[in-house]
Amino acid sequence: MRPYFFLITVLVCLFYINPAKGQSKVIHFGGAKATKSHYKVLYILNNGEDKRISATLRNINNALDDPRLKGKLEVELVVFGDGVVLFKKDGKYREVLMTLRNKGVLLAQCENTLRERNIGKDELYDFIHFVPSGNGEVIIRQQQGWSVIHP
Repeated sequence: MRPYFFLITVLVCLFYINPAKGQSKVIHFGGAKATKSHYKVLYILNNGEDKRISATLRNINNALDDPRLKGKLEVELVVFGDGVVLFKKDGKYREVLMTLRNKGVLLAQCENTLRERNIGKDELYDFIHFVPSGNGEVIIRQQQGWSVIHP
């Protein structure tokens, strides 16, 4: 009786389980569809390393160039802490910042950082906007439904 039970169990398993069936499908995936008419994203930069700054700026440009988001994306970059070097006039980022600004990106600097580090607003590019605190900006924007990205 025992050998028959084993044989029947194996046959039942083979009948109900067909592992190759699910694996033979070809899945075509082109990414998420942008079904909304407007998207909002806040990028955070609180790091002064060139590698991190470059990655953040590249991420913003990539989002702006995404064909699914063309003409639908509102972008803000909030800078605080060590990231303040991005907006300093004696830095090397003026050209890329002007390009982002011309694409409609809002460039915002935390005033707390300036006060804590004794940096005058006149030491930063004149096209930079100011917020009382970078953390406050993140909190408010997130509650307003903005996507928050911290590369």
